[in-house]
Amino acid sequence: MIKIDNLTKKYGNLIAVDNLSLQIEEGEVFGLLGPNGAGKTTTIRVLCSLITKTSGTAILNDLSIDNKKDCIEIRKMIGLLPENVGLYEDISAYKNLNFYAKLYQVPENKRKERIEYYLKMLDLWGKKDVTVGTFSKGMKQKLAIARTLVHEPKILFMDEPTANLDPEATKMVRDFILELKKEKRTIFLNTHMLDEAERICDRVGIMNTHLIATGSPDELRHSLWGKKSIVVVDAVTDTILNSIKSLGFEKIAVDNNKITIEVNDPHKENTLITRAILDAGGQIQTISELIPSLEDVYLKEIRRNE
Repeated sequence: MIKIDNLTKKYGNLIAVDNLSLQIEEGEVFGLLGPNGAGKTTTIRVLCSLITKTSGTAILNDLSIDNKKDCIEIRKMIGLLPENVGLYEDISAYKNLNFYAKLYQVPENKRKERIEYYLKMLDLWGKKDVTVGTFSKGMKQKLAIARTLVHEPKILFMDEPTANLDPEATKMVRDFILELKKEKRTIFLNTHMLDEAERICDRVGIMNTHLIATGSPDELRHSLWGKKSIVVVDAVTDTILNSIKSLGFEKIAVDNNKITIEVNDPHKENTLITRAILDAGGQIQTISELIPSLEDVYLKEIRRNE
């Protein structure tokens, strides 16, 4: 659905996007993570044919950003939720959606049907005739999402969809994206909200002008962080540590009465570790697998690549 090869965007001597290569499958929700200035928004703008690239290329549903005619078709095919929603605030919610649906040449009967559908789905139907300038940030964001979808795009680009929203509005927007996910839409999501990415995305990429790592949240946790078991005992003794080391474990850290052990298969090896500690006269309080958050992995990789 989306294939990106060595995509680069420069502004003078500033490299905003550096040799980005990535493939996103049809029906996948992909999240691009990175700090401010990492090139996330620039990537979306290039893919949406809003700005030109410096080098490299990208194909969206067999359409190339290098071909001017294809770029027109790409703009028709996609839905874009920009970071700044840019609604017409002096007209109603319904008229906003009707205006954009007309731009996309949606037939009148379909326009009415889709506008009603999305306004109801986003709990805005009761506000359809209200001037948008009176809306809260959360309501504006939901209306912008409806605008993104009113022409039934094949690919959705969402740039920081929950930025600057309060917790209630953030949950509303996140829940709606999860509903879109059930419809098997292809969604490219930019965010620095790591909890959001972990809940929504099938795969994520960590970016800081260049792509650092990609994979599902679970894959990144295991490949970039490793697997670790944590054992809390009554007291750590040399006998206990030697007993654990005799099993072949080399990376062991001790913090008071907590022992952290780097393992390959926690489910299998925790049984061996338990037996070794008990045989050494230790008393186990708890034993568990250390599961780092996506935030832990993200911060580790960003700092390592700064």
